[in-house]
Amino acid sequence: MATVVGLIGVGMMGVGIAANLVKHRCALHFLNHPGNQPTDSLVAAGAQAHDSPRALAAQVDVLLVCVTGSPQVEAALTGPGGALAGLRAGATVIDLSTSIPSSTERVARLVGQAGGTFLDAAMTRTPKEAAEGRLNLLVGGDAGLLQRCRPVLACFSETIFHAGPVGAGHRMKLLHNFVSLGLVTLIAEAAACAQRSGVPADVFVGVLDRGGGGGIALERLKPFLLTGEVGALRFSIANACKDLGYYETMATDTGADRTVAEAVLASLQHATNTEPQAMLPELVRLITAR
Repeated sequence: MATVVGLIGVGMMGVGIAANLVKHRCALHFLNHPGNQPTDSLVAAGAQAHDSPRALAAQVDVLLVCVTGSPQVEAALTGPGGALAGLRAGATVIDLSTSIPSSTERVARLVGQAGGTFLDAAMTRTPKEAAEGRLNLLVGGDAGLLQRCRPVLACFSETIFHAGPVGAGHRMKLLHNFVSLGLVTLIAEAAACAQRSGVPADVFVGVLDRGGGGGIALERLKPFLLTGEVGALRFSIANACKDLGYYETMATDTGADRTVAEAVLASLQHATNTEPQAMLPELVRLITAR
């Protein structure tokens, strides 16, 4: 692929994205950062590392940003040594992070002022699908620009939804995460109650699986409920709190009701205050121990 791609954020999701980009013979540049997963295999495949976002941006046609949230996106693009200071004319910035839509719109304007173009392309699914090149992308921005960027995005995604104008991808991601994290939290609380009530885990899972509780949320919790394994949902409770907080900000900005969201966020915050590094499946254990 002739397009030169840059990546800021080679973390749990980004490392799979990077691996798939080099697998598809993209010329890849990435940012050195303490939060990166091991990058030896990327370098061995020809990827080049840079010590500042500005130096990285000066080398690429498409810059992917895959970081924790809006503050990190803004810092990577506009902070000291930020990417916008080195952005090539006509280059495209694609924010894969989960971000606050109002921040996304502001960032898009800054990218435009720097001579670039912008898409928000929020991801769904997990690090497993990132490694397999099977992410879902929820994209906000110009449809023609998305079409031009599809060859890059298709290297690590299975389905690409065009959600609407800039910010729409991040709005849809927050809606998605409110529903998915809400379901996980609901099932976790029910599972905790089942444990305290003496209901065997296999009975609890089996009944939900064949009834109204079946679905992806249960599938991702099932290994923990049955064997204590957290690998099916490698997403921290702290990150879940961040996403629900972003959802509440969006709901507040639009005047939408957030009664259920507040209850879900309260449960997640209690758990992360108890054990900050815990993964979402461990919510069952933390609720049981209350």
